[in-house]
Amino acid sequence: MSIGAEPERQSREKIYSITELCREFDVTPRTLRFYEQKGLISPARRGWTRLYSYRDRARLKLVLRGKKVGFALEEIKEMLDLYNLRDGQMTQLTVASSKMRERLQALRHQRGELEEAIGDLERTCEIVDGMLRERTLAETG
Repeated sequence: MSIGAEPERQSREKIYSITELCREFDVTPRTLRFYEQKGLISPARRGWTRLYSYRDRARLKLVLRGKKVGFALEEIKEMLDLYNLRDGQMTQLTVASSKMRERLQALRHQRGELEEAIGDLERTCEIVDGMLRERTLAETG
């Protein structure tokens, strides 16, 4: 084993508390319990205490990243669950690539719609502001 592999191994063996993950990812304990209920993460238990592994931490990171770009939890779970297939991650990577490209296309379309809506709103603001100036001048003059 190389010297550089030791910290990696220790990192992979580290156990995280719910408090540590909540603090690191700025989520609530309720959020972590919800993700557990949905099968996105699966911490070990010691009594009432949840013990999160390196794998749980990595999955949580991917869940939050997926949510940030607009994936539904079901889609995220589908992609994460494909990791367990024994095909060298080919299926997971293929499905993830396809879903990400679809999402990227949807976000680009949404951006275009937002830019159009912003332009419409800017023009409407100019019209309303002009009307307001006219009314103000008429009342004062």
